[in-house]
Amino acid sequence: MMDFPIIDLMDEHACYQWLLGLLHPKGLACPRCGGTAAYVHRFYREPVLDYRCKDCGKVYNAFTGTEWQKTHFRPSQVVLIVRGFAQGRTTAGLARELGASRGHLLERRHRIQAHALAAAEVGGHPAAGRHRRGRRGVPERGGKRRAAHRPRRSAATACQ
Repeated sequence: MMDFPIIDLMDEHACYQWLLGLLHPKGLACPRCGGTAAYVHRFYREPVLDYRCKDCGKVYNAFTGTEWQKTHFRPSQVVLIVRGFAQGRTTAGLARELGASRGHLLERRHRIQAHALAAAEVGGHPAAGRHRRGRRGVPERGGKRRAAHRPRRSAATACQ
């Protein structure tokens, strides 16, 4: 279960810090060489700063290499989207509230859910593999059902 601090959702910098901790728990580093020595390259989308690695010269930010790479959403919008996904809100409702494309959000939702499912199965999550997955990734209840009982008819009655 994820907690979303409602008060912090109103502050763009707090949302950015929360996302930074979620996306990069070990700290932000260069995706190419892993170096942490960098300087600010661009700051026009503050608080999302673009950094240039001092070792290899790669330009990156907090969203580089994640499902949010090349996003146009502000950090507060990303937090609201992730919150909506986690709460099971409909994609259409989220799209209307944020003024975003439903198809775009649905595509992101599917990719994020696929990553979360893969991480749960690989990471030995306790719920991983416990249930069979049915359509749309929802665990099936009960298990296999038997075929419906069909009374047998004789060939003579079937022809009449």
